[in-house]
Amino acid sequence: MTQSTGHSASLDFTQPEPVDLSSGKYVKLWQGPQHPGITGNMSLELVLDGDTIIECKTHVGYLHRAFEKLMERRNYIQNFTVVCRIAVPEPTFNEYLYSAAVEELSGIEVPERAIWLRTMNLELMRLASFLMWIGGISGAFGKYTVPNWTLAYRDYVLDLFEEMTGARIYHMYIVPGGVRAGMPEGFEERARAIMDGADKLLDQIERVLFNNVVFKARSKGLGIITPDMVDPYGIVGPNARACGFARDLRKDEPYLAYDQLDFDIVTGNEPDAYGRAYCRLLETRQSINLIRQCLERTPTDGPFQADMPNVLHWKIPPGETYVKAECTRGEYGYYMVSDGSEYVRRVHVRGPSYTHAIAVMERLAVGTNIADIAGLMVSLHTYPPEIER
Repeated sequence: MTQSTGHSASLDFTQPEPVDLSSGKYVKLWQGPQHPGITGNMSLELVLDGDTIIECKTHVGYLHRAFEKLMERRNYIQNFTVVCRIAVPEPTFNEYLYSAAVEELSGIEVPERAIWLRTMNLELMRLASFLMWIGGISGAFGKYTVPNWTLAYRDYVLDLFEEMTGARIYHMYIVPGGVRAGMPEGFEERARAIMDGADKLLDQIERVLFNNVVFKARSKGLGIITPDMVDPYGIVGPNARACGFARDLRKDEPYLAYDQLDFDIVTGNEPDAYGRAYCRLLETRQSINLIRQCLERTPTDGPFQADMPNVLHWKIPPGETYVKAECTRGEYGYYMVSDGSEYVRRVHVRGPSYTHAIAVMERLAVGTNIADIAGLMVSLHTYPPEIER
């Protein structure tokens, strides 16, 4: 497939004129802000012609917000209770990127053991997030057996987080300089058993959901992202890979232990809701394989934390940096500026949700049947707090 490398003349980014509702021909309908079609509280302001959407506007801000400004009012270590909440279903990526930014500004070298533990932790988080998402896309099309399976099995993955970190959702495990603990005794055996069960579960999901004639009929052709949209709209992650773009920061710009792991970038050639779903199914299998590799290769001894100053009175040298990683939804980045004080001068979070949930969602919704809007929302995989940050 030919990949777009620049803006396409066929794309129109001008703001359309608002639809005139005074004629009575069209009706305005609000979907949300507490609709299960999205991970978090996001609302869509829809204008309908019959049951077809002719205009869509995204509204966010119904959940916790203003994280970037809050971080300027807290010292560096206190911000860990803030960053986890920017993307609730996958807080570990925020832990890692915040830590990596602080480490780069401070010149801290992370021990080898901590690098592997961080890598495994990120892939466990990817697995838990994808299990939730697969249940969400199935439920959005009225197939409620699969979300019962995936949300129940996600609890087993959360059990592993609880063993390793002491918490199930907000772990605050990855900290500047390394991690807070190593693997508990017997963790490897229990984790391998859960990975084996996850493989079997995905086999069942593929038969029950992805081979389901109704799911195929409703998701194929829904929300098509063409290759020439990817760069102009800033589309990343599985949303881009589903239409043939082999882009993954774990391969393109390796970090942590990813350059030592054996895996290929998952791509597809079906740029619709079904293709994006299948691409994520394959990436879920990939995460299981990467976790197994980490379990085999993570050192069991040696330091997991660098020597650190008193973090309650920690002054980071002046400077600025941008660090990034591949989260479940694509490139996730932190821009951080230090002025040499005990408080961060500026933090900016670059998350995939901003473009996917606003620019892309508002375009793809036009022409969609109202019954399929929840499925379209979920297929883009966005987290509203990451937008209103």
